Amino acid sequence: MTRGRRILAWGLGGTGAALLLAAGLGGCGTAGYYAQAARGHLDMLARAKPVPEWLADGHTPAALRDRLALSQRIRDFAVSELQLPDNRSYRSYVDLGRGAAVWNVVATPELSLQLKTWCFPVVGCVGYRGYYDRSAADALAAELRAQGWEAGVYGVPAYSTLGWSEWLGGDPLLNTFIHYPEGELARMVFHELAHQVAYADDDTAFNESFATAVERIGGQRWLAQHASAAAREAYAALDARRREFRALTFAARTDLDTLFRSDAPEAEKRRRKAERMARLRADYEAMKRERWGGFAGYDGWFERANNPALAVQGAYNDLVPQFERLFEREGRDFARFYAEVRRLAAMPKTERRAALAAAP
Repeated sequence: MTRGRRILAWGLGGTGAALLLAAGLGGCGTAGYYAQAARGHLDMLARAKPVPEWLADGHTPAALRDRLALSQRIRDFAVSELQLPDNRSYRSYVDLGRGAAVWNVVATPELSLQLKTWCFPVVGCVGYRGYYDRSAADALAAELRAQGWEAGVYGVPAYSTLGWSEWLGGDPLLNTFIHYPEGELARMVFHELAHQVAYADDDTAFNESFATAVERIGGQRWLAQHASAAAREAYAALDARRREFRALTFAARTDLDTLFRSDAPEAEKRRRKAERMARLRADYEAMKRERWGGFAGYDGWFERANNPALAVQGAYNDLVPQFERLFEREGRDFARFYAEVRRLAAMPKTERRAALAAAP
């Protein structure tokens, strides 16, 4: 995967927050799955070194040294300006030697945008299952397809352990995102730290949309206060395409959800689904040609686009406007905002969603 494609993977949906260490502690599922989770995470932590050691090492490439130094300024800003946790997370770095931290498997029924969930101790039920080995993720996706699910696999550049691995050194910076453009690197760090602030153990969309809201608010503040004009310009171009991508996929999700919930016969739903997916791809090609100057960074996503891919978009984006309104209601005060989000996270899911939607 090229560096550009990794950047776009982040732009399309975020980090996945795979929570593999917590998932590997026990409970339902196979022993093999838990073993790979524990091995993968512990190997990552064992190889991580504190950022000051990388900066002091004369063999550290200059480009990496510059990015690590930038990451620490961003990390300090997360504490001082966004009131995110002040701990050891993102104070160390490791090169994994691969283009993704983990690969997530996602699945939906053929005629639904409802993500299949997997349930684990401590973290509850989530709409993905993460693997450190791509082949293992592909094998599960194939098994799900054989069972009639529509499945997909996507790489994520980072994940969160919700602060539970702090005693082992915290979640490290990774080669999978350290070279992102400045605005994207800041958003990544803010998103992952937000998962340590509040977490609902039965609501992937709540958790990811909250972290996405924090990354957007924090990212704009970082760019406005600290980034160069060139960095702001680069971010604006990237984010404009990302917004158009979200609008395009949101329209398709809305149409498909209406179709899937209708009383149309299944054969009719399948036919109209195929037509809508074909139109989605055609609309993308037109947008790329007419407004993006041929920019092809989203080609891979559209080649693989299916129900699960669209559903993941919903998990990361659909509740963000509600969180942004809540932030405004709390006077743009991060401490008050986080306290209210934690209060909502402790509610039963139905009550939580109703309370969040009611924010003026």
